[in-house]
Amino acid sequence: MQHEVHHQEVPVNAVTVRNLPPGVAKAVKEKARKEKLSLNKAIVRLLEEATGVEKGKKKVVHHDLDRFFGTWTKEEADAFDEAMREHRQIDPEMWK
Repeated sequence: MQHEVHHQEVPVNAVTVRNLPPGVAKAVKEKARKEKLSLNKAIVRLLEEATGVEKGKKKVVHHDLDRFFGTWTKEEADAFDEAMREHRQIDPEMWK
């Protein structure tokens, strides 16, 4: 006896997610709060961003390093730039 299986793509309009880890739930709520979204829209946006199919390819802005902005003195920033200057050189031989 043979069974034929026909796969038909069915649109997914609603999904139930069970056992959401607390950290993920917190991240969803935080995104919803920061962007003034419903939890549903926050989840959709996070899924779009994670899968690379976000509408309009909106650039994601991260704020995890914001607390460091403006903490260096001018002298510290200049010293860092000087130290990095060598690493910013492009070696044309490596791009052949």
